Amino acid sequence: MISRADKKKRRNPKVMAKSLLISPITRRILAVNVLALVFLVAGNLYLDKYKNNLINAELLALATQAEMFAIALSEAPAVNLKSGQYSVSNISNQMVRRLVKPTGTRARLFSSSGKLLADSRRFMGIAGSITIQELPSPKRTTSLAELSLEIFDNVASELFGRPSFPSYNERATQYGQDYPEVIAALNGQFVNVIRSLKRDQLLLGIAVPVKRYKQVLGALLLTKDSSSIDLAVFETRLDILKIFAVALAITILLSIYLASTIAQPLRQLAAAAEKVRRDHKRHHNIPDMTQRNDEIGELAATLKDMTEALWLRMDAIERFAADVAHEIKNPLTSLRSAVETTARLKDPKQQRKLMIIIEEDVSRLDRLISDISDASRLDAELSRAKSSSLDLSKMLSTMADIHNSTLKDTPKIRIYDKTLDEAHPIQVTGIEARIAQVFSNLISNAVSFSPKKTEITITLETDNVFGSITFDDQGTGIPVGKEETIFQRFYTQRPGGEKFGTHSGLGLSISKQIIEAHGGTIYAANHTDSGGKLIGARFTVMLPLKKVLDKN
Repeated sequence: MISRADKKKRRNPKVMAKSLLISPITRRILAVNVLALVFLVAGNLYLDKYKNNLINAELLALATQAEMFAIALSEAPAVNLKSGQYSVSNISNQMVRRLVKPTGTRARLFSSSGKLLADSRRFMGIAGSITIQELPSPKRTTSLAELSLEIFDNVASELFGRPSFPSYNERATQYGQDYPEVIAALNGQFVNVIRSLKRDQLLLGIAVPVKRYKQVLGALLLTKDSSSIDLAVFETRLDILKIFAVALAITILLSIYLASTIAQPLRQLAAAAEKVRRDHKRHHNIPDMTQRNDEIGELAATLKDMTEALWLRMDAIERFAADVAHEIKNPLTSLRSAVETTARLKDPKQQRKLMIIIEEDVSRLDRLISDISDASRLDAELSRAKSSSLDLSKMLSTMADIHNSTLKDTPKIRIYDKTLDEAHPIQVTGIEARIAQVFSNLISNAVSFSPKKTEITITLETDNVFGSITFDDQGTGIPVGKEETIFQRFYTQRPGGEKFGTHSGLGLSISKQIIEAHGGTIYAANHTDSGGKLIGARFTVMLPLKKVLDKN
């Protein structure tokens, strides 16, 4: 089991930085880049097609040489006195050796009966023949590149297979019947042959007939090992490995540089976030990386904004707690004083008066606590609740009809919809219950300040970006300089004659919080006529239209 302390150590950026010399991001970037390069180079090192092309070119060159040698040998035939037919002359041995000397190939001439007449590696004389055998190169230490290529070849042969050829076997005394290609050449055919030698070398050969006036005098077999081809392939692969080494070094350096530009800033951001979480001090700032103009810069800016928003939210909570404590303290003080006084009074009438005060204070506390509870839940509800499409005209019309039909002695509500487009009403996206709460609060506020037998006018307009809803009453208006103050928590400015304590002062504050959470604005002003005379208060709510939000 992993203890909680171990988990904290693992989450701590300092501990992680000390425990890992190479960050996980660096390892991943190196792995991706190096593996991609390795696969590319491995594909280039697998040069079977290139080697096959070299083999075909070598066979083509051998065919050309063999044809030229066969023509040269057929130019000096000797006449067999017994049969009267042409045969290969006795000087063929010298001709064969001289013809192949500059080419590095081996030539063998067989008679029409299959007897070996000449071999470029043998000296034919009276005392017999001397065979010339090329000695293998002295043993040398295998280089790292050769060892790597050998391992790679073995792996590649296991994965993709390796073409197999019949092995080459040579007797001490050779006959044409030992080689199928010689037999085919004696029948007038040109035959290519590839056989395997030791140490993965190949023997390339071609057998051609030696003709004189369409008469086959013998067969010429030209052979050459694949050492030159193997050397060319090895040098090519060695050049690829050299380029790979340089490319690998550059890739590693660039990968480390790239990873450092990603991992190091992320570690700094993680360390700064850890300091904010542990120390709870406002002077710990998130590093400013906006100059990077990339995703990490955006992350740093977002973390910085988030941290500032977090501190603002904490400050707001502290202020809210202080305001709540102050507002609750007043009715509690009044309630305590009334309770203490009641215990000392003997007059029943005075006791009843104090009991009424106590009931009012309790009711005030109940309303205050209810509004405080609603305000405290508002942030969480706005973040969790699902938004839907709302038709503001229908919502306000329904609320006005309910008010006009149920409340007879209050000002009438009239709605003026200036959108002039019934097919495209003002639609916004939001939480229906909370938007309705704002409108209900503004209507109730206008009703409480408006005299009887007056009207409250609600006007709907739009500028194709925002929907504007204006609430106009015919009350006493807003005190000068209080247009912003009335939206503060627990601020109350009620009409004269209204019973004290019936409002908590949170209604407009909650309304502003709801509207701003929906991306809108709410503000208040006094409404005047054309002559500048005050005729009431005006509250304006502006919400972004649904089509604008959908487009963004």
